[in-house]
Amino acid sequence: MARTRIKICGIKDDDALFAAAESGADAVGFMFVPTSPRYITPDEAYALMAALPPFIASVSVVANITAEAFSDIEEICPTMYVQLHESDNEKLVKALGPDLIKVVKFDASAGDSLAQQLTRWEDCEDVFAILVDGSNPGSGEPIDWKRLAAFTDNCTKPLLLAGGLTPENVGEAIRTIRPYAVDVSSGVESQRGIKDPARIEAFCKAVQAADAAGN
Repeated sequence: MARTRIKICGIKDDDALFAAAESGADAVGFMFVPTSPRYITPDEAYALMAALPPFIASVSVVANITAEAFSDIEEICPTMYVQLHESDNEKLVKALGPDLIKVVKFDASAGDSLAQQLTRWEDCEDVFAILVDGSNPGSGEPIDWKRLAAFTDNCTKPLLLAGGLTPENVGEAIRTIRPYAVDVSSGVESQRGIKDPARIEAFCKAVQAADAAGN
């Protein structure tokens, strides 16, 4: 079994950044969505990004943004990858690509919609990976991963799994979905928007344990 990559999203301070790096995370995400409790300014994110050890990727997380607004962010904080939520505008995807992670929502009651989205973005050359948000709307709790697996088994691009993941359940999610990477934010927080270094470490250890058990 290949190693599952780990992304810690919503990084806002040095403690969380270094906890992610020291625990074995492969990427950290900076939230450039002003309405989010995890919002960080491009200047603040750049200062953190500059402190990252080598070989840990940085990701801009954006939603409902224009190409011009993103260009302003990128000029200050040029991350390695971009993660796009909510917008399905292919012109915007092209403008933000090619190192773009496209987020799609999984609604268990509308599975055909996910299948269509996966096909659409797999065929888009500006999308290099697809992130499936598998949380139940409004609750943040994970959906039934077995139902999600029926749609993701044949995904040809790197598949990232997010939504309701915690140190306690990420092992089960990995065993069921076998994603390329897992992405966590609220599941490693002590309170909304505040990362807990101990939970970041626990999450990374749980991923590593699941990988070891699967090999």
